Amino acid sequence: MSLTEAQADGGRDTAPDAASHLSRRTFAIISHPDAGKTTLTEKLLLSGGAIRAAGQVRARGERRRARSDWMKIEQERGISVSSSVMTFERDGITFNLLDTPGHEDFSEDTYRTLTAVDAAIMVIDAAKGIETQTRKLFEVCRLRDIPIITFVNKIDREGRHPLEALDEIQEALALDVVPMTWPVGMGSDFFGVYDWQAKRFLTSSEGRGNRFDTIVDVAGLDDPAFTERVFPNVLAELEENVELGAEAYPAFDREAFMEGHMTPVFFGSALRDYGIEEIIQFIARFGPAPHAQPATTRIIRPEEPKVTGFVFKVQANMDPKHRDRIAFVRLCSGTFRRGMKLKHVRANKTIAVSAPIFFFAEERELAETAYPGDVIGVPNHGQLRVGDTLTEGEEIHVTGLPAFAPEVLRRVRLSDTMRVKQMRQGLMDLAEEGLVQIFKPQIGSNWIVGVVGVLQLDVVVDRLRNEYSTEIGFEAAPFSTARWIECDDELKLRKFLESNPSSVAQDRDDRPVYLFKNSWEVNYVGEKNPDIRFRETREIVHTPEG
Repeated sequence: MSLTEAQADGGRDTAPDAASHLSRRTFAIISHPDAGKTTLTEKLLLSGGAIRAAGQVRARGERRRARSDWMKIEQERGISVSSSVMTFERDGITFNLLDTPGHEDFSEDTYRTLTAVDAAIMVIDAAKGIETQTRKLFEVCRLRDIPIITFVNKIDREGRHPLEALDEIQEALALDVVPMTWPVGMGSDFFGVYDWQAKRFLTSSEGRGNRFDTIVDVAGLDDPAFTERVFPNVLAELEENVELGAEAYPAFDREAFMEGHMTPVFFGSALRDYGIEEIIQFIARFGPAPHAQPATTRIIRPEEPKVTGFVFKVQANMDPKHRDRIAFVRLCSGTFRRGMKLKHVRANKTIAVSAPIFFFAEERELAETAYPGDVIGVPNHGQLRVGDTLTEGEEIHVTGLPAFAPEVLRRVRLSDTMRVKQMRQGLMDLAEEGLVQIFKPQIGSNWIVGVVGVLQLDVVVDRLRNEYSTEIGFEAAPFSTARWIECDDELKLRKFLESNPSSVAQDRDDRPVYLFKNSWEVNYVGEKNPDIRFRETREIVHTPEG
């Protein structure tokens, strides 16, 4: 289906229905650090009516500070280290926006968040192009067949030629690209954006380089609205780009987009508001409704009448005054209503969800009703963990949530030995969130903390100090990485564990882990023990407790 055909069709296959999952659009924003992800997030919220100005939220009649980066260390360092969920409504569509950490040291949180979305916006810096972290996150989306919308940001600055940017996306990511808009000049000669599908010129009443505030309908590139506003050399280049683009790139095909083979590309500037409205309209019209979710025994479909959901994230102490713990639950099927009793499959217990919440960063609103695609917060006291499944009684486990072997291992050093209990509780809470992994060696009492990147260690120190009043430090451990140990033969596994007590530990779920000194040892031990599997990744699937 071409873009014009879909517009004429009105998007019948995803027509919004305020009483069903079809009106839900759950998506994430992924990018390399400094590509402009947080600015885009705020501007999408502003366009969606969720905030009055970037950095302020409309809640209970007050204007409150509500950046998606709400944690103290995030505000101090200007980086995102925790995924945030923000829900807002517009024109009958409910948007669930999951903002993810951009820094690679927090990629594990991002990977798990991507299990809870149906689409993603990939933000690329116009000058830098596709960077390492962007590529990694894109590959995760590809593995999950997540449709990608591309936003080439910062076109108000000097950057790569638009055709070069499109070619890089096409070649580096093996995606068909469809330019939805074109920049009218760049850098010092930036006049705005040309929506060549709808024949509109998005510009500023204050002249080139200024904030978007004017839409001009045009008949074509020779329209006086262009010729009177734009330098002749800029207009000539735009005409050449549009002509080449029309010949070189295919028309928009919604089926190819939904299958993850095609990406629509929007050029814009989040800082100056170019491209924001076009993205939100595109997601509303063409973005996917909630998808089916794989599980242990079958596929869970959103149209099923009974409720199922899974925990993809746990956040402790969102409100430090109350030491709360919130489980982020993505609903997969059914209509959820506040007060429902759901089966906690791992614990084989029934829990009453009496105070579920919708999020706007650190702001909350009681969730009376929720549908597939929605993300609700379930306050709890540690019962719910990442990977848990909630149902209306069925014994089923949602699959696909990953855990990764840490690349940095450190021993914990406690300043005040009288606070061992607080330290261990804090580390267990942070491990429950997925921020760190904890390993308890068979020999010795000092716990070992494992992380993907060293910046996570700074966050651990900061949060234990601020949330648990406990000062800790880290010291070198004689290990560089860890692998989960598996074997089909229980006797061989037990013999291996007993033969290597100084290198074996247990993770927080009491799974056996082998701690390696270096990459050479990983290969050597693996070759010497062909019956033992040393897993670099594992899937988080909790079996029922006894």
